[in-house]
Amino acid sequence: MELRQLRYFLKVVEHGSLGRAALELDVGTSALSQQISKLENELSTRLLTRSSTGVSPTPAGIAFQHHAQLTLRQAENAAQAAQRERMSGYVSVGFAPSTSSVLALPLIAVMRQRYPNIQLHLVEMLSGYLTSQLHARQLDLAILFHSDPGRRCRVRPLLDEKLFVIAAANLPGMPSGDNVKLDELAQLPLVLPSVQHGLRTTISNAFAHSRCEPTVVMDIDGLALLMDTVKAGYAATIQPGSVAARAREQGLHVVQISDAHAGRRNLLVSLPDDELSPAALAARVAILDTTRELVGSARWPGAHLLDEHDA
Repeated sequence: MELRQLRYFLKVVEHGSLGRAALELDVGTSALSQQISKLENELSTRLLTRSSTGVSPTPAGIAFQHHAQLTLRQAENAAQAAQRERMSGYVSVGFAPSTSSVLALPLIAVMRQRYPNIQLHLVEMLSGYLTSQLHARQLDLAILFHSDPGRRCRVRPLLDEKLFVIAAANLPGMPSGDNVKLDELAQLPLVLPSVQHGLRTTISNAFAHSRCEPTVVMDIDGLALLMDTVKAGYAATIQPGSVAARAREQGLHVVQISDAHAGRRNLLVSLPDDELSPAALAARVAILDTTRELVGSARWPGAHLLDEHDA
């Protein structure tokens, strides 16, 4: 017996009609009828009398109605108690600087609105360091770009994001359209993170796939300084959509790289569910909801949401 079946039964009794109940429940009439029939078969008794004018409860249905109402009320109370319990606690979440630039503040807003008593600890560092912190149980959750399948963590594909070339509008050689291919950027002077940085590896692999090499004139580890260098007009850079969102707000010229292989996958990685506190479980849902809202409202440029089962 399922709580859904109890809700269906009570709604049919309330309306005296399968059709009207199905309309309010937003299910098909045949599907609703099947669920009622399953409930009656499980109880080995008829709960509803069907006629040309509608449906009405049998004596057994009237008795069952009372207990069904009590059961649903108790289930709602249990859910509210669980919600109250997870309204407090502590959760630590890790972001790479690029991800933090688009996701951190909206997540803070959502967490403060939903769970004002949860103490949120946000950590910003390179993805490789976040992985180490997660495996050392110093973080509950993190947005990463690679996962170690040998570790006991829960990994959920979050989104794929395109890469963008970003520069001051007057930088010589900067493309002027909305899209550009990597082989058109081979002569453009670039400032990029150093080779120890995961994004640098992603960019180098993308250029190699296009059979060309980037012209890197400067390595800078530190997103704020790197973007200041771009704003000063010394070089362009290539960054994911999470950085492109902020760059547009700062008046920089942003062009999406159209090559299909030029992108980065974001993974929501957490400790196993049995090691997560209620606060951490709530934060994981908040991250998913916040990401969907950012992508749906086009505030995360070039991002494509992924299903939990996407490889």
